[in-house]
Amino acid sequence: MSKQSGLGDRFLIDGHNLSGDINSPALAGGPAALVVTGVDKGAPERIGGVRDGSLGWTAFFNPGEEADAAHAVLSALPQADVHCMYLHTVTLGRPAACLVAKQIGYDGNRGDDGAFTFAVQAQANGYGLEWGVQLTPGMRTDTAATDGDSVDLTAAGAFGLQAYLQVLAVTGTSVTVKLQQSSDNGVADAWADVTGGAFAAATEPGVQRLQTARGQAVERYLRAVTTGTFTEAVFAVVVARNEVETEF
Repeated sequence: MSKQSGLGDRFLIDGHNLSGDINSPALAGGPAALVVTGVDKGAPERIGGVRDGSLGWTAFFNPGEEADAAHAVLSALPQADVHCMYLHTVTLGRPAACLVAKQIGYDGNRGDDGAFTFAVQAQANGYGLEWGVQLTPGMRTDTAATDGDSVDLTAAGAFGLQAYLQVLAVTGTSVTVKLQQSSDNGVADAWADVTGGAFAAATEPGVQRLQTARGQAVERYLRAVTTGTFTEAVFAVVVARNEVETEF
């Protein structure tokens, strides 16, 4: 695949699509670097520590009353965890980064040129930054129970998965989103629910994270399925399948 730009990307936080109010997102993740330099060394030695991650961005000042206006969402400075989801384009199977984090700051700056922007950072809490693939083409809108299109992960896995759900809107009683798997895209191996792969029923905008058993087999093909009583549900799903044994 050829090199790509970041054009067409999206940014969701806590069930809000803030893409139009966000600029210059900066993602960081991986194990923390522990300095273990011996006295006999002439340069630093480092080993990997705990998983970590962060996501920083610039927010434009939008005090609008709509649900996805940045000021109302970010100025609350919640003490509870926030869920961030960075989508590389709105295409099924494309990369995405997810972060359970604490929001740090909402610091405004009025530039000499008249620009009024805010610096925000989210620092990982509990899991680190997780890269996965989109099981929905960006944000998907279902108007009834739907079997979504599948994503080919090219091979089966043996170490479980994590999945993230952002629900942006629900009209009706509730929507339940769950993961299904097949070894051959449902040709001879019928689609079956992933054990531990169902999110709780959502009655309003919100976010969820789930993880399966660490040694659980995961088939080559995955899809996101909806059930429930609703007339419209807008949501995004990202799944990160572990290629090696993973602990949090």
